[in-house]
Amino acid sequence: MMTSKSIPLLREIITGATGMVGEGVAYECMKSPLVESILLVNRKPSGITHHKVTEVLHDNMHDLSKIEDKLIGYNACFFCLGISSIGVSKDDYYKITYELTMHFAQTLSRLNADMTLCYISGAGTNINGSSNWSRVKGKTENDLKLLQFKQVYNFRPAFMKPTPGLKNTLGFYKYITWMFPLLRPIMPGSIGTLTELGEGMINTAAYGYNNDTLDVKDIRTMARHQP
Repeated sequence: MMTSKSIPLLREIITGATGMVGEGVAYECMKSPLVESILLVNRKPSGITHHKVTEVLHDNMHDLSKIEDKLIGYNACFFCLGISSIGVSKDDYYKITYELTMHFAQTLSRLNADMTLCYISGAGTNINGSSNWSRVKGKTENDLKLLQFKQVYNFRPAFMKPTPGLKNTLGFYKYITWMFPLLRPIMPGSIGTLTELGEGMINTAAYGYNNDTLDVKDIRTMARHQP
């Protein structure tokens, strides 16, 4: 069940907009009437221009002291920054996936008491899992929920059909996207779209959800949500 009471229009901070997921989420936010303004926090320019969007460039996401004044006055954060564990040492993966995320989130929770955090995790996340990435993601999910946010939601997408026309789509997707209409009917719990993820995050931040962890089916439910 979704809550019946909505929050005011979303004033969002989005990280990771120079990647495929963050760009796709930002694209949906720019279109949504539920979103009033967007602050992109990136290490390099995203190339995104829109009347809702302001961008802050900052090299060191482990130290936000120089930009803290720009992070005040927002009621939602869509944290889409992340890396694949493939080809990355355990230490580096931990520093980026856990330490960077927690520092960013701790700063925002201190600056914005009424903020909802939506964190992009991944299908298979499990703090007691057999793989390093699933354990690190699981620890991140758990510890984010301990911070003083209004609400924290962990999103666990799996395979996502990219949004056509966006520039940061990973190259290999062009070879496998044709499989989407074949696989979705037989694997509905594992196959989604980047559009659904963005719409699901917006609606969850605006209206709430009865579970703080959203898998592919939950994301699809919230993407279709009509108040």
